[in-house]
Amino acid sequence: MKADIQPNYGKSVIKCVCGNVIETASVKPEMKVDTCSKCHPFFTGQKQAISNQGRAAKFFEKYGKK
Repeated sequence: MKADIQPNYGKSVIKCVCGNVIETASVKPEMKVDTCSKCHPFFTGQKQAISNQGRAAKFFEKYGKK
């Protein structure tokens, strides 16, 4: 392997617009994101991904004979 070609891997801070701060490790010292696990609707329970119908039922509902 060549010497000194790897990026510097160190502590990093991820900041969300909601104010949540997450400390992790990365090659970038700071990152800014629009949504995180604290404010995303799927993780907060405001939005649920539940489907009562199967794929075939959805197809026939949309394209079935009328």
